[in-house]
Amino acid sequence: MAEVVVRVAGLEKAYGEVRAVASVSFEVERGAMFGLIGPDGAGKTTTLRTVLGLLPADKGEVTTCGLAPFRNRRELSRHVGYLPQRFSLYGDLSVDENVAFFARIHGVKGWRARRDELLEMLRMAPFRERLADRLSGGMKQKLALACTLIHTPELLVLDEPTTGVDPVSRRDFWRILSGLLRSGLTILLTTPYLDEAERCARVALMDHGRILMADAPEKLRGAWTGAMIELLATPKTKARELLAAMPEVGGIEVFGERLHIALPGVGRDGAGRAAQDLAARLAPHVTVESVRAVMPSLEDVFIARVQETA
Repeated sequence: MAEVVVRVAGLEKAYGEVRAVASVSFEVERGAMFGLIGPDGAGKTTTLRTVLGLLPADKGEVTTCGLAPFRNRRELSRHVGYLPQRFSLYGDLSVDENVAFFARIHGVKGWRARRDELLEMLRMAPFRERLADRLSGGMKQKLALACTLIHTPELLVLDEPTTGVDPVSRRDFWRILSGLLRSGLTILLTTPYLDEAERCARVALMDHGRILMADAPEKLRGAWTGAMIELLATPKTKARELLAAMPEVGGIEVFGERLHIALPGVGRDGAGRAAQDLAARLAPHVTVESVRAVMPSLEDVFIARVQETA
């Protein structure tokens, strides 16, 4: 059995009358990357802060690195690195000075060698004298990551680390995370991007404070038994209106010029026939350029599941 680094069982957390997290349960195994996936307001950040001991749980049990996080938050800080959503470093300090500051806070001995190693790994060494305020968004995230890793934590917690980061920096950041995983680090992260979730060993799909589904991405895709149809038709708006009026259509999402149509009541074996039937019913009203059955993406599954439970 794999060792569990984070265990959450029946977590509940409310802010006054607002129930932010309701009966959330999951486990993060050592050396794996686990993703909490969902839109803003889903309860992801509240869950992370409870795991980190920054907030007490109202109900349920949380164990992080073998510790009760809120009661042992000072000791837990030696085992965990946390990268929050907002850039929280010192803009008037250089790259070197920021990393040195966090090394001293954590009481890291011989931190200069560790700092050099991190800056080389993150390709930040040429910018070590630059002030943090003068870094690009992607470079700021890499600097924050260096500060988070300076004390060699066993668990890295990231709250939407690539939100607002340009595509090139985002890809580079994921390259770095892949390298950290190979070194044995355990990673727990949140992200609103479903394509990023595909990189996780396991994900939990969250909405309105609850976990809708939790498993490996490929198993989540396979667990949804409905049909997914991809349609290219003009005018797109008219096609969408017609589809929305069809009772068998569970949901419609726009992907560029194409529409993804969820048919929850149609098995995958009948997806091809269902695609042709939809095209025939739309043809008198719009120009159908292409239609086909497709394997659902994780985003398709998440949206369909949200709509089913709405």
